[in-house]
This record gives sequence, structure tokens and C-alpha cells, in this order.
Amino acid sequence: MLFVTLRDDPADAEIPSHKLLLRAGYIRRIGAGIYAYLPLMWRVLQKVSQIVREEMNATGAQECLLPQLQPAELWKESGRWDTYTKAEGIMFALTDRREQDLALGPTHEEVITTIARDMIHSYRQLPLNLYQIQTKFRDEIRPRFGLMRGREFIMKDAYSFHVDEESLKKTYQDMDRAYSNMLRRCGLAFRGVQADSGAIGGSGSQEFMVLAEAGEDEVLYTEDGQYAANVEKAVSLPNDAEPSPFTSFEKRETPQTDTIEKLCAFLKCSSTQVVKNVLYQAVYDNGTTVLLLVSIRGDQEVNEVKLLNELTKLLGAYNAKTILKLSVPDAQTQETWAAKPLPLGYIAPDLTDDYITPTPTPSSPGVTPPLHKGGLGGFHPQFLRLADKTVVDLKNFVTGANEPGYHVVGANWGDNFKLPNDQVDIRKSLPGDRAIHNPEQTLQSARGIEVGHIFQLGTIYSQSMGAKYTNEQGEDKPLLMGCYGVGVSRLAQAAVEQSFDKDGIIWPVAIAPYHAIVTIPNINDAQQVEAAEKLYTELNQAGIETLLDDRDERAGVKFKDADLIGIPYRIVTGRAIANGKVEVVERKSRTSSEIPITEVVSTIKQWIEQEKG
Repeated sequence: MLFVTLRDDPADAEIPSHKLLLRAGYIRRIGAGIYAYLPLMWRVLQKVSQIVREEMNATGAQECLLPQLQPAELWKESGRWDTYTKAEGIMFALTDRREQDLALGPTHEEVITTIARDMIHSYRQLPLNLYQIQTKFRDEIRPRFGLMRGREFIMKDAYSFHVDEESLKKTYQDMDRAYSNMLRRCGLAFRGVQADSGAIGGSGSQEFMVLAEAGEDEVLYTEDGQYAANVEKAVSLPNDAEPSPFTSFEKRETPQTDTIEKLCAFLKCSSTQVVKNVLYQAVYDNGTTVLLLVSIRGDQEVNEVKLLNELTKLLGAYNAKTILKLSVPDAQTQETWAAKPLPLGYIAPDLTDDYITPTPTPSSPGVTPPLHKGGLGGFHPQFLRLADKTVVDLKNFVTGANEPGYHVVGANWGDNFKLPNDQVDIRKSLPGDRAIHNPEQTLQSARGIEVGHIFQLGTIYSQSMGAKYTNEQGEDKPLLMGCYGVGVSRLAQAAVEQSFDKDGIIWPVAIAPYHAIVTIPNINDAQQVEAAEKLYTELNQAGIETLLDDRDERAGVKFKDADLIGIPYRIVTGRAIANGKVEVVERKSRTSSEIPITEVVSTIKQWIEQEKG
């Protein structure tokens, strides 16, 4: 077989699973974020795929295969072409010889909605759930961690269609159970968590996280098992604000206090009594740039995913379809819109709009549209002011004075500053925060690798693409949709990230490339060779997938390779065969047993069944 292992860690591999898959000869890097799945890896991927397929089929879903090459007009219909090619920029787009724009599919909502629009006409055809297992493409800014964040990867994606919310929620719950079954059967420790829907869209969504130290995502959860969420989505109760030491409103000189820490040290106050005002700018697809002023409590941080979600709700107000970029404007960017030097570090909630240079338009030069009415292109002439809920009830707080070196103390909403109309939850939840469902529970933190994500899409795609059905009353209604994805290749690597030791991979039995490996310590010993070949044949005939290591190598090299590639059971035809026995070593526990040759097949079979549960 094609079997080449490496002694040392590859230079470009950062996390254990990436190093081990390369060293053990499972994958080979072909380019940035592009890997070949070698024979051992392909066996793992086939096993994961089969478990996924069986659990999907058990729900009544039907397998199909959709095109990887997708016409741009479908994505323009849904309004996501600019989001994926410009805002997120993760779609491989190309132009064919007919000058038609195409893309390699990062996901298939548009394609499946087109099929539904053409083929589903009546409520009698519903509900329907279609899925596929195939390669997806995403032009990651920084491909890394091997199969965790590649530009080409294998994914199972499913799409369901319904007549009402009740039917959608039933399938969503079916998928929840199916995904939990998949991960349990793959032998993984995991957690289902509330999640942000991101560019896919829709209302409810849940991620399935394989728990591992190298996980890119932070999961916040409570010990009672009642709450778990990705940190991007998590909500919680912040610590109570401390009483303010200030009783009257006054402006104070506060030199060199352009950070919360310096300010609180100077004024001898708590950061929970400070209103900090953070500048952001949002660039919309119609050319409009909106400047934001976000007021949040001094001890809190802005969750930019939550902020982006709030801005997305206001797309219509700015005559836009999507937000291309959300960022904190740096000094160079500020020069493009700031009419005068900004009092950075000392900004108050009422920073005046005349800091923004007006952008006249050819049709209405010098006209200032009212707040939340944009779409003119250029810089919107007014700040969009948002208040996080942590500042709403503060009394006698500290904030900037819109003058470098000065703050105000003892300030109050209504008396000294107008509370912004938009009061929203845009704070980042933190470990130690109190849980909303039970304030006696505090949020704990864990790292996770997202391997699955399920969404209740609703009508977001069917309405934009005109996918309708006729109900019992003869009325045309938009189809309700759900979307359900599992990263097959990512799940396989996540299993390694969760289970390894200093010597190599420890595969769960259910997805290991082989169940057992028969190792001949000395290939010049005819008795060892004969016993090994006999066992190899009998094990495979019994359905126990087995490798035979008959290489002309030292025994120590063979044992090291067996540990590295992570085969669950190693059978060694060594000195014990003189007594009619062989040594059997379990990779996971490293326990070694001498077992009569005649009992090896039945013993290994029993162990495998126990491991699979």
C-alpha cells in the first residue's frame, strides 16, 4: 500500500491533528488549503460519510448530487452574490468563454431553491428533505490547520421544504437528533450550542461542537446543561454596576486618560460606571458608508457579530441589500470623512454630526437626509447612534467631554445626554457572567471545533427566488426552508484533535481506517510469518478490517508506525506464538494481553462491538 510516515513535524503544521495527519501519511498538501486524501484518510472519510448517510436516511431524507458549478444569476436572485464575492469574498468566481459569470459552490441554497421552484407545486409534495455529500469550495483568507479550514473540503448539506413552521421545526428537531447520533456513533465528545446564522441567514440555528483545546470557537455553557452557545451568539447578565462616587454633573480635566484603565485609575472609579463610545464604520453595497457611535459600559466589549446583525436589520433604511465591511476606522480612513480632528479617547455620546464631511450628490447637492434614510453613496451625514443595554440604567456615570484631556462625571441620560433610540444587546458575553435562565448559574468556557450547523431558514430564499407552492385553499405561498450541514472532512480531523497522545493518533473504532494491524516482528521467522498471514486472512473474513505489516523493518519501527497511524488493536506474532498465543495491544489504553491464537478473532470482534456501543 501507499504508506509513508514522517519522523518530524512538518514546518507549516500548527495544531496536533494537522501535524499527525501529515506525519502519519493520511493527507498531503498540494497547495494552500488544498490537500490530497491518501488511502488511509479516504477510508476514514468513507466511514464518516456512511454514518452520516445512515442517520440522514433514517430521517426520511433523500440523497442527491447537485452541481459544483453554479450560475451567478442564481446568487444575484437571492441577493448573496455581492456578499460572497465582495463582502466575505470567500467564493471562487469565474467567467466562462461565453462571458457568463459562474462560481464554485461554497453552499447550495440557491441551486436547491431553483429545483424546488421548478418541481414543487403543491402542498401534497411536502415536507421534503434532500441532501448530498460532496466537495465544497471557499476561498479562505488564511487557509490553516489542514482540513479544519481548507479551500476545498467535503461536506454533507441538506435542505428541507415545508408548508408551515410546525413542519419545519419537526424536521429541525429530527436533524438535531440525527446530528447527535452521528457524532456519538463517530465516538466524539461534543456539545450542541446556540449559534449565529451568519451569511446563510434565517432565524434559529444551532452548531455542533467537537470539544478540543485547539478549537477555533469559544463555547459558553452552564453546568446545569440548560444553556450552551457560541460566544458570538451568547447572551448573559453582566456583573452589576458599582455605585457611582459622583453626585453632580461637572466637566473635569483628565490628562492622558485615553483608555478606560487610565481613566478609572485617575478618577478612582469603577469601569462599570463609565460609558465608553466606540466608533465604527459600515460600508454598504450601494456605496453608502455609515459612521456608527456605539455606547457601551466601560467594562464590556462590543460583540461585532451582534453589531453586524443589528445593522443588517437596518438595511432597508439605507436602501441597501448587504453590508460589505464593518470596521473600526483607522487614522488613514478617518481622514476620508472627518471634517475636523476627532477627540479620540474622549468621545461623548453626543459627538456632533458636523465631524462628518458632507458628501453632496449630483441630484441633491448639500441636502441632508433624515437619520436612517440613506442610499445616496458616499458618507452618510449623520452618526447612527446605538446604546448597548448595559448603559441604559446607569446613573451619575462618567463619559467623554468631546475634548481631548477632559471627561464629564455625574452624567445622566435625559438631563445631560439624549439616550439613543436604538437600545440593543451588542455586548460580548464572558465566562463568569450570570446565566439569563438562572442567575445562580455562571457561564463556563470551553474550546470547540464546529463540525455541524443546522438552520431554520424560513422564507428568506423562497421569497427572493420566487419558490412557491399552492396550499389546500388554492393560494400561492412561499416555501419554508431548513438547511443542515456537516463538515465530513473537518469532522474526521476533529476526531484526531480530540484524541491523540505523544506517540500519535488514537482513532475511535467506528471511524478508524482499519480495526486491527497484525505486526510481524521478524519477517525471517517462518512461524511468525505463517501465524500472522493466517490471522490476517481470518480477521478480514470475519469482517474485522485488518492490515498486515510484513515490511522488512525493525520491530520497534513497526510498533511506532502502528501507534502513529492510530489503529485501535495491534496484534504481534512474537515469542508468545511458541505457546500458541499472540500479544494484543489496545491503542487507546495501551493495555497488553496474551491471547490464544484461536480466540483472537472472537475477542477482537467482541471488543469492537463494545466500543461501537
